[in-house]
Amino acid sequence: MGAFGPIHWLIVGLVLLLLFGNRLPSVMRSLGLGVVEFKKGLQGVQDEIDKSGAAKDKDKEKIEQDQAKKE
Repeated sequence: MGAFGPIHWLIVGLVLLLLFGNRLPSVMRSLGLGVVEFKKGLQGVQDEIDKSGAAKDKDKEKIEQDQAKKE
């Protein structure tokens, strides 16, 4: 009883289209640009994590090589 059916969502969509129809393309464009920027930000964070992990691996290799030379 409390859930919206497909007809209800269609009516809500039509009302929103009537209210925001002229601004809808610019809103969707802005939303798309926001998603692109968010993904770029996530990729930047992932790159930093990868670089950090690679640097730690190099440090670990250097320590192991130094220990092998001492033995």
